Amino acid sequence: MTLQALLIWSALGFVAGFLAKLIMPGRQGINPITTVLLGIIGSIIGGYLGSLMGIGDASGTFSLKGIAVAVGGALVLMFVWRLLFGKKG
Repeated sequence: MTLQALLIWSALGFVAGFLAKLIMPGRQGINPITTVLLGIIGSIIGGYLGSLMGIGDASGTFSLKGIAVAVGGALVLMFVWRLLFGKKG
């Protein structure tokens, strides 16, 4: 992944974090800064895995497919975050 692709996926992850939080059911208990960071990291991971599978690449990140890949990565990361750090009970 090139530096340009990393920056593009990071910028898209900023928005993807908030979209993922709106989509994910229930209360996550995640503050806005953590939401943005999880969105950025999830977007980068989703973009990398998407490019390996041929689903998304850096040139098409600001397309609907790119947004879907970024939000998907953020959703998966938020789900894992909630499993690891969510309130029990």
